[in-house]
Amino acid sequence: MRWMRAAGRGLLVLVVVLSGYVASGAHAEEGLGDDRGPLTLATAGDLTGYLGPVLDGWNRTHPGERVELVELPDSADETHAQMASDLRDGDRGRFDVLNIDVSWTAEFAEAGWIRPLPPERFPLDTFLKGVRDTATYDGRLYAVPYVTNAGLLLYRKDVLAKEGVPPPRTWAELEHDARTIAPKYGLDGYAGQFLPYEGLTVNAAEAVYSAGGSILGEEGAKVTIDSAAAREGIGFLARGVREGWIPKAALTYKEEESKQAFQDGRLLFLRNWPYAYVGASAKGSPVAGKIGAVPLPGSDGPGASVLGGSNLAVNTHARHPGSAARLIAYLTGERVQRQVLTRGALPPVRAALYADPALIRRFPYLPTLREALQTAKSRPKSPRYDQVSLAVQAVVQDAMAGHVTPRAAVERLAEELAAIPGR
Repeated sequence: MRWMRAAGRGLLVLVVVLSGYVASGAHAEEGLGDDRGPLTLATAGDLTGYLGPVLDGWNRTHPGERVELVELPDSADETHAQMASDLRDGDRGRFDVLNIDVSWTAEFAEAGWIRPLPPERFPLDTFLKGVRDTATYDGRLYAVPYVTNAGLLLYRKDVLAKEGVPPPRTWAELEHDARTIAPKYGLDGYAGQFLPYEGLTVNAAEAVYSAGGSILGEEGAKVTIDSAAAREGIGFLARGVREGWIPKAALTYKEEESKQAFQDGRLLFLRNWPYAYVGASAKGSPVAGKIGAVPLPGSDGPGASVLGGSNLAVNTHARHPGSAARLIAYLTGERVQRQVLTRGALPPVRAALYADPALIRRFPYLPTLREALQTAKSRPKSPRYDQVSLAVQAVVQDAMAGHVTPRAAVERLAEELAAIPGR
């Protein structure tokens, strides 16, 4: 699942395996203490290479709390599998600190693999509003936000300028421009990540949210997908393929394939993470200097993105809880968060960085991204999120391929979600 690589390149998979601590009951107590010692830090592919220097800085100033870096596979599926296998073993395991994808928090908390954290130990009040919700489950903080992300609508500003029209703010405007303007310039209209994988779940959730609907409620206990808003959102995607302003090739796109289509000059509009803007703007790109970015459009106004990114969590069986807390505070501090953006090209969780004039000059999409993050929503919270996501992918794929109507797709999805045990 390359969505995780795009949404959080260089995702740290930090789980602080603090062996020697014995949890009582399903979860450990929240007190982390201040004991100190070495940690093992696992990461799902540091593709930009920024993490090594960050940890070198920590190790130089914390010789008694040195962090050993362990890189897991790039694939989110494989990373999840290795982490889950290690955590199921109990006792110490081989990891010391885990940076989990935001959609895994509920699963790991419900399973008792990660422990509740004391909010006062971390700079949560400096974070963007909304990101903390991705780190909570059942009303408790189980992780600390580290990297965030939101989908944006990238567009060919040169083409829209020639036509004298602004970037779309509603689905109706997007459809009209994709249907009428794109063909005049030999372009396809609109694409997202529509191959059946986690990216399709994200795109489908954004369509439902942008129409005012939801998928699950009450921490996964209630199925809420069967609504007029959900039918409208899935209908928007299905209609695009049926009418041709979403090319059929987009049904095979993940992040990288859709980014390449836009970067090669084949698309008028693209839904993707900010990394695609950076790539398309880079020197040598056929569309460098010709693109813009705005928040995702919605049913009758601005839409809602799904929050991406990753959260830092502490293993229930923690050996050095004090060092774990100190490392997490270090990685979410202002200096490292700045490096997350400048060296790792990842959206930080510190709100003040999005208003920094020097950073805006270097990353001109930051104000737009902040606007998108302010209205972004979490993916459906569920301790069985993997099963929820698979159900969404399968049903929405059938709707976009024209095998079922949006109404039938929503009804079927409601039934399948209700049948997931322990949802």
